[in-house]
Amino acid sequence: MDGGAAYNPRTVEEVFKDFKGRRAGLIKALTIDVEEFYQQCDPEKENLCLYGFPSEQWEVNLPAEEVPPELPEPALGINFARDGMQEKDWLSLVAVHSDAWLLSVAFYFGARFGFDKADRKRLFNMINDLPTIFEVVTGASKKQTKEKSSVSNHSSGKSKSNSKGKYSKAMQPKEEDDDGLEDEDEEEHGETLCGACGDNYASDEFWICCDICEKWFHGKCVKITPARAEHIKQYKCPSCSNKRARP
Repeated sequence: MDGGAAYNPRTVEEVFKDFKGRRAGLIKALTIDVEEFYQQCDPEKENLCLYGFPSEQWEVNLPAEEVPPELPEPALGINFARDGMQEKDWLSLVAVHSDAWLLSVAFYFGARFGFDKADRKRLFNMINDLPTIFEVVTGASKKQTKEKSSVSNHSSGKSKSNSKGKYSKAMQPKEEDDDGLEDEDEEEHGETLCGACGDNYASDEFWICCDICEKWFHGKCVKITPARAEHIKQYKCPSCSNKRARP
């Protein structure tokens, strides 16, 4: 595949940027675009791989023909297991293999361009600060965050909601007595992760919560604006909206 052939990241920062781009594409395939991804992984086709590109795009395709390939290859034949297991289990399996592939690509670059021990450690720490694709897809990262919260925080875990639905508007200029609430909201939900891109919660961004799976999403990631959210009685994220009975 030519996903990483257009350029070669040579510094720790460039390799990490490459990693984040590929990761974002893979998360998109397994969450926002999950229905399209599912359809493309036809078990009747040949061995297929899921590729993530630095441009935050994804692709299901045949493996590279050259031997050895220019970059490490993703897991082969992900489509063959699709109909032999529950969809959520299959997606989790693909997510685990995708995490392994991302690490192999990142450290391939590290080896190729002579990263020393300190560089490798710094790269790993930067990568390790992000939740894995598996954690994003399964909601494990959100569960871990909940377990860290106190009982009082857990009981108010939906404080980013109002009477019309579970969503949080981008912060607007408010009266002085609202400043403390903003700080409290940032502190309480700072570890909440977007179910689409995996990034952390920020009080200056619009978020919305799925009423089915209870995952939080950036409004921009699921194409929901604050104005539109006002009229939604029950919000379903793209993944929950696309769920249907599988043969």
